[in-house]
Order: sequence, then C-alpha cells, then structure tokens
Amino acid sequence: MTASAFRLSARAETVKASEIRELLKLVGRPTMISFAGGIPDPSLFALGDFQAAAREIFAGPASAREALQYSTTEGFLPLRQWLADYMGKKGVAAGPDNILVTSGSQQALDLIGKLTLDQGDTVLVSRPSYLGALQCFTSYCARFAAHDAPLDVATDPAKLLYLIPDFANPDGRTMDRGARLAALSRAERLNALIVEDAAYTDLRYDGADLPPIAALDQQQSGSIELTRTLYCGTFSKTLSPGLRIGWVCGPAALIRKLALFKQGGDLHTATFNQRLMHHVALTGFEAQIERSRVTYRARRNAMLSALERHAPPALRWTRPEGGMFIWLTLPEDIDATALLSEAIAADIAFVPGGAFFTDGSGRNAMRLSFSLADEAQIEIGIYKLCALINAPRKKRAAMGR
Repeated sequence: MTASAFRLSARAETVKASEIRELLKLVGRPTMISFAGGIPDPSLFALGDFQAAAREIFAGPASAREALQYSTTEGFLPLRQWLADYMGKKGVAAGPDNILVTSGSQQALDLIGKLTLDQGDTVLVSRPSYLGALQCFTSYCARFAAHDAPLDVATDPAKLLYLIPDFANPDGRTMDRGARLAALSRAERLNALIVEDAAYTDLRYDGADLPPIAALDQQQSGSIELTRTLYCGTFSKTLSPGLRIGWVCGPAALIRKLALFKQGGDLHTATFNQRLMHHVALTGFEAQIERSRVTYRARRNAMLSALERHAPPALRWTRPEGGMFIWLTLPEDIDATALLSEAIAADIAFVPGGAFFTDGSGRNAMRLSFSLADEAQIEIGIYKLCALINAPRKKRAAMGR
C-alpha cells in the first residue's frame, strides 16, 4: 500500500526526498570519493574531550541522574550561559533568556517556520540556497523569492529573509558588510524577520571576521529585545553533528514563543547531550576550531588547486574564504543530474545544483564539499570528475566535424 492510499495533509504533498540524503546511501563504498554531504571529518572529533566529559558527568550519582532525567524546554542553563557569552564575543549582547537550545539548527528552522509562516507566505532567500531550509519552509506551504529581487510590499509582504552570510551552503559565498546592512534595511521596510543561519561562521580560513547581521541589528536598535534577527547556531560543523545541539538567539519574546512550539514537538533537547556538549565547549572549543581550520583550509586549497590544473576552460567556480563548499558551474549544455550517474559509477559523488533552487534553475551546476576527502583523494576525485565533464564535450565536438 502506498502513502497515497491514506488521507494525508496537503502539506504531505509538498514533501520531497532530499537529493543529499539519497546520495548518502550510495557513498558508503570504500572506494567512493565523496564531495557530496557537508560532513565533518570524524578524525577531527575530540574523542578524549568527550570521553572525559562523560566520565565527569557520571562521576557522582547526583550528576548522573540529572543527566538522565527530563529537563527544561529552553535548555540546560549553564550551556545557555556559555552560548550567551559566545554570542557576546560575536557582538551580540545576550543573556540566557535570549537563547533556546534546539536539536540541531535544523530544528531551529522548523520552529521558526511554525512561528511565522502561513500558507502562501513569501520567504526571501539567496539563489542558490540551503536545501534543508527550502524543504523546511516548503513544508509550511511557503513561496520563495530572491532576497535582492524587486518586491511589491503591498501585494506580497514577505515574512522572512533566510540568509547564510558566512561561507554559504551551497556556494561558499560570503556577504560583505554592505550586503548585510542592505538585507537588514530591506527586512525593516517589509517588517520581516531575518533568519541568520550561522552554521559555518567559525570555519574561516582567510580574511577578517565580519559582524553577524544580528550584531548589526543590535547596533542599530540598541537592544537585542528590539531586533528582528533570529541567529541560528550549531555545534554540528565544529564539535559533533551526532549530538544534535544547536541554538536560536533573539529577542526573549520570540524565544518564549519558539520554546512553546518546541515543547509540543520534543519537550526538550536530550539532557545528556546538552551537558556533554557544555563540558566539551568549556574545555576545548577554541582548540577544536583551530584544528578544523587547519585541516579544512588545506583541503579547500587542494580542491582549488586541482580545479585550476584539471578543469576544462569553460568551467567556473567560487573561491570561498571558509566553510565546506565550492560551487562549480558547468557549460549550459551539461546537466549535472545526468552527469551524477556517471560519476557514481566512477566512485565520485557530488550534489547537483538544481537541488538548491525552487524554480528548476541550477541544472548546470554542482556543489563540491572538501571537508571529508583528504588532499590525495581530492586530487584523484577532481581529476576524474573533470575528465567526465570533458568527455561528452569531446564526443559532441567530434560528431560535429
């Protein structure tokens, strides 16, 4: 029996499989070189720090029992205080009441969708944009428009601007200060909220840090309670994705509303996971960030170098200052989705660019992640990928002679 045999919601009709998730089912082969998922290298996980944290949590019966018990929806208070201090270092003056701990930043996006979106509401996004956000907001029957496109406020008042200002997923681009201020100005004109997805902010390899939109918003308004930016952070790209610890930082009035929606969803984020993450963040966050930067910088450089040497002349690509992704644009006559089956057969995986658009665009582009493969694998994988891209063009040219 298929799902269509049951009486499902209209929302269920909008749900589609993620190309990234489906790809991950195929990349487990030992010979596969994966440029697909934005997956941290597990060899970088601070195993000793996590083991020590677990021992400390279970060192006494009182601490152990608290870690195994229900907790508050808002999150473990010492972790929220650590996060408030972290936000302060980013230029956002916040307290624990401005923080909601979530089960990864993906849950934060879902809660924000519940908070703000009705059927047919418009969300302004970058093009391309993060697939997980597009899926999330689509489930609330939202429409999408480019965040920098003309918009009639009277007839189409967008409710949200969703942006990844630093090293965006999927194209690796960074918004300069002027673009951040322009987005903030537009949100003010629309009376819209800004969702600032900061998943990759700490993974900077070149250049100077830029202030978050949330910090610029607070500078203009004078207080976090008067801002319109919901900052979504996560430990998934830095300490551990498996523990599923993220957070939202914003005005306390909105945080309280989000907490009510979270309470109806999962009661609270896993108590033990929060305490474990708090211990590790206290003792090893900066050291872990630096280890990650060194490794991923070298891999980004290796991928850029390999593209310079092996890519056919018609290819173009971004040069990210951080994060995990390079966006590769192919000639117009090459469909990245069609190319993927050939690549999988050659033990190479990537994500076709069309997954990151809602209007069918991006079919001649792909997202390449450099976080998981080492430098030697990157060299081999980019060589093989560029050969695949070039092969059909040579065939077509030969047929035309």
